[in-house]
Amino acid sequence: MPQGVGRLRPCPKMRRMSKPTPQTREAFAHLSTITTRWMDNDIYGHVNNVTYYSYFDTAVNRYLIEAGVLDIHGGEVIGLVIETHCNYFAPLAFPHNVQAGIRVAHIGRSSVRYEIGLFEQGQTQSAAIGHFVHVYVDRDTRRPVQALPEPFLQALERLRVPSLL
Repeated sequence: MPQGVGRLRPCPKMRRMSKPTPQTREAFAHLSTITTRWMDNDIYGHVNNVTYYSYFDTAVNRYLIEAGVLDIHGGEVIGLVIETHCNYFAPLAFPHNVQAGIRVAHIGRSSVRYEIGLFEQGQTQSAAIGHFVHVYVDRDTRRPVQALPEPFLQALERLRVPSLL
């Protein structure tokens, strides 16, 4: 082997990180069903990784719309995703339904960290776990809101899982 070339070693920070593991539905405050579509599968016969992020967005925004705190067409406050991450544990595939569990891990002045677990219907362990952070902004100016509206905060509080706080 040429001098200076050797095995790659993980950086010290990476060695200290705990390995992500699947979770159960009980770890989430709210569950909703997402119907997979034929187009969600990729050439390898399972849901393509980018589609998992769409499921995350769908689950959270559906919850907020159904809670009456998000008006996607005319509301003054909208959420912009500024961070996202996913760990995969098992494949999902059409035509199986997916259950998305959501919880809120952190509520800031204008931001929220949502954590999402995706489960193949009937399975006890999550196929994927991820998160994304919304920053809530004024629809017109795209500047962060000074504070989340009270009804919004109430809907978010319902997504907290006390045993995980």
